Amino acid sequence: METPVVKIGVNVFVIKDHKILFGKRIGKGDGTWCLPGGHFEFGESLAGAAARELEEETGLKASNLEFLQLINQPLEDCHYVHINFLAKEWIGEPIVTEPDKFAEWRWFNLSALPEKIFGGHTQFIPAFLQKVHFID
Repeated sequence: METPVVKIGVNVFVIKDHKILFGKRIGKGDGTWCLPGGHFEFGESLAGAAARELEEETGLKASNLEFLQLINQPLEDCHYVHINFLAKEWIGEPIVTEPDKFAEWRWFNLSALPEKIFGGHTQFIPAFLQKVHFID
């Protein structure tokens, strides 16, 4: 039997004009909406991983990322620790750069979020709105 592994996810809040950027997933979590992000890789800095994932998924280049949240998320079938950042500055417009993973990127008003949020990301938005930076 394989030893369970805790995975580390890095995610990025991109906000402009009181709207947040979400991607509509294809495949795992098909049809749900999520923040740009992915897995932390060996040898990376946390902010560097977040900037890489943001650019890989949306084409946006972040020049200033601020730590936002650390969320410990043990689930029945997996265990993630999410480290989330806020993109304070970026250049570009969001585009679908991974059409096998995302159908589209869309801006949602913070007071009118999509109903179907990707399971692993459901804690992120309420924590952000309530200014909670740590969930264990």
